[in-house]
Amino acid sequence: MFFRRAREDRAFCEVQRAGYELLLQFQAMQPWPDVPEQAVPAPAAEAAVAADFLPPELRVPSRQEVAGLMMRWQQPLVIEGEVRTCPGCGAYRDWIVFCLRDDSVWLRCRAGHETKEPGLDAAWYNRNSGPVDRFHPSLEEGLRHLGH
Repeated sequence: MFFRRAREDRAFCEVQRAGYELLLQFQAMQPWPDVPEQAVPAPAAEAAVAADFLPPELRVPSRQEVAGLMMRWQQPLVIEGEVRTCPGCGAYRDWIVFCLRDDSVWLRCRAGHETKEPGLDAAWYNRNSGPVDRFHPSLEEGLRHLGH
C-alpha cells in the first residue's frame, strides 16, 4: 500500500517535470511579436522642478529637524507584562514619554527623574502617540504645555 503511493507520487512528479520541460521548449521556439519601442517624452525643464505644495512659512519641520517628540502617558505603563516604576521615586503613572531623534525612548516622572526605556522603541511611540499638535522652542515650554 505504501509502495503504491510512493510510485504514484514519483510518476506524477515525472509527468510534471516533463510538462515543464516541454513548456520551456515551446516558449523558446515561439517568435515574440515585434513590439514597437514606445518613445518616452522628455520632461520639460519647468516640470522637472516641481513647485512645493505649501509655502515655507506653512511647512511643518521634519523629524530630523526637531530634537524629539513628547507625549503625556497618564495611566500605568505596562511593558512586557510589568508595570514600569520610576527608579528614583517609585511613581508608576503620569509619565512624559520622549522619543528622541536617535529613536530612543525616555520616560520622565512628575518629580523630574528621567530614565531610558530599552523595552520601548520609536515604533511603539508612533503607534501610541497622536498627531503632533504643537512645536516648542525649548524642553521647559513643552513640559509646561503638558502639565509638568
